Amino acid sequence: MMPEQEKAALDRLNGPEKPERIMSDEFDGVDATEKAGIGTALNRCRALASKIANELRNKRPEHFVDKLSLADVHASLERAADVLSTVKGSRARDRQQHR
Repeated sequence: MMPEQEKAALDRLNGPEKPERIMSDEFDGVDATEKAGIGTALNRCRALASKIANELRNKRPEHFVDKLSLADVHASLERAADVLSTVKGSRARDRQQHR
């Protein structure tokens, strides 16, 4: 979906209220040091997610001889997805609900 179409779809779902603006207003109240820390932490999360995606892309079933290690990876990713679904503005929750 293109960004304009995605925004239009969100506007239709959310009605007249603009949650992005509310979220932005709350973020505007955070001091510069905390904003920088949040940005740095988010970038570290993105880098780690990318590294995980690259590692998993190269794995085959035979790499997971131990089923428990694969189950542990899966449980950790499910937990991360659950945490993300509670973050304001997250689309992970919407994706989980539409499965």
